[in-house]
Amino acid sequence: MTDQPFWETTPLDQMTLEQWESLCDGCAKCCLLKLEDEDTGEVAYTNIACRQLDLGNCRCMNYERRAILVPDCITITPKLIEQLEWMPKTCAYRRLYEGKTLAWWHPLVSGSSETVHEAGISARGRVVSERKAKDPEDYIVEWPEEDIP
Repeated sequence: MTDQPFWETTPLDQMTLEQWESLCDGCAKCCLLKLEDEDTGEVAYTNIACRQLDLGNCRCMNYERRAILVPDCITITPKLIEQLEWMPKTCAYRRLYEGKTLAWWHPLVSGSSETVHEAGISARGRVVSERKAKDPEDYIVEWPEEDIP
């Protein structure tokens, strides 16, 4: 038995579903609308949140049914993570895929689901629901790509 946490000893593709799901830090950045330039492939982030996102706790209100309710919703899997170049640099899935460890504010490290919000990493307080947004181009932001050590 090792004293190291599972995310440091278990490859992403060998994690249990429970382990995989626990890696989500609750930042909700993956739930933001992204705009892709058809010519360049460049992705622009917006501060428009999916209509299923609870803006207060940064969690999906219908997580089990999200792919049915929002056909564009992408289920992040170990096989898919390398293709999702738009994932924010702060994302635990991306960080682990890139060989980094979890940040101090991650709930698995801090022991609190609030530290991701306290550290200013999450979408809490910085987004509008797609139900209220008008022209997505008016909502382009740069903060989802914030890099942290």
